Amino acid sequence: MSDDNGTQEIPAGSAPGPRPEPIRFFGTTWVDHDNGYPARRIGAAIGSLAAVVGSCLVLRFAFQGLQIADIGSFVTLLMVVMFAICSALAFRHTWEGFTKRADPDRQASLRGLLAIGFVGSLLAYFFRSLFEAPGEKLHREEYDTARKQFEKRTTRRTGNPSKKRRRS
Repeated sequence: MSDDNGTQEIPAGSAPGPRPEPIRFFGTTWVDHDNGYPARRIGAAIGSLAAVVGSCLVLRFAFQGLQIADIGSFVTLLMVVMFAICSALAFRHTWEGFTKRADPDRQASLRGLLAIGFVGSLLAYFFRSLFEAPGEKLHREEYDTARKQFEKRTTRRTGNPSKKRRRS
């Protein structure tokens, strides 16, 4: 929650400090693996696999349309190769995006490739959701680092340093 100035309010009963960043479909359940986290992971895996199957059926209809149009085997082969390469590149890019933050400029330049290779992105999401919430490792590292820095900043010194005895 934030006020008119955009500053964060701390809800009653919660500890001050850094807040975990929510992950799509998982919210902040990835922190403690509570509130239906396993069911959400299963749902994400099944949903992404169903999306892969559905998109492959759509691609099959598209290729059948190319065959009906009788444009030739060379163009059909070119389309198959294009989708295979774009899907492989999209898989790799999506998989790497789960472990490190993507550069926004690079992301914008790859938008077309990722759109063509959407099957690869969906497969990466499926395989990652078998092990963890997609992006959980990255978010956990950032959250743990932020918590350690917060604790380091808020630890109190004992005593007054000006009254400390000097060794002679």
